[in-house]
Amino acid sequence: SSTMSLSEAEVQSARGAWEKMYVDAEDNGTAVLVRMFTEHPDTKSYFTHFKGMDSAEEMKQSDQVRGHGKKVFSAINDMVQHLDNSEAFLGIVTPLGKKHATQLKIDPKNFRIICDIILQLMEEKFGGDCKASFEKVTNEICTHLNSIYKEEGW
Repeated sequence: SSTMSLSEAEVQSARGAWEKMYVDAEDNGTAVLVRMFTEHPDTKSYFTHFKGMDSAEEMKQSDQVRGHGKKVFSAINDMVQHLDNSEAFLGIVTPLGKKHATQLKIDPKNFRIICDIILQLMEEKFGGDCKASFEKVTNEICTHLNSIYKEEGW
């Protein structure tokens, strides 16, 4: 669906919550990926550069992991800025979903994994309220990504 299910108040509090994470986009983005690769080692198989890395320490230092962590956070940041404009939001989510579905062939369950880890990290760093106010956003993102995957025949 093209309509967003977030109220104006929810959009504002989600932005406030995200802002705290995005201040340290590279470090937090890296922490999210390192946790994903450590807790779900199969996700590493999509990244040729990261495959051989086993220690979290090694991953943390990797320019490729850091670069991708920052990229993930930038993409989410773009989405968060457009939560109140479904056309603009879909303009960001759609090509991203298509690319991951068709070119990169990433299993869509990985989006949920990454979103859950972001929520975990938010809770650890800034508490339950912060996490709660961002939860709807991650659901929104995953819902849209999943529907793009369906359209692409997954």
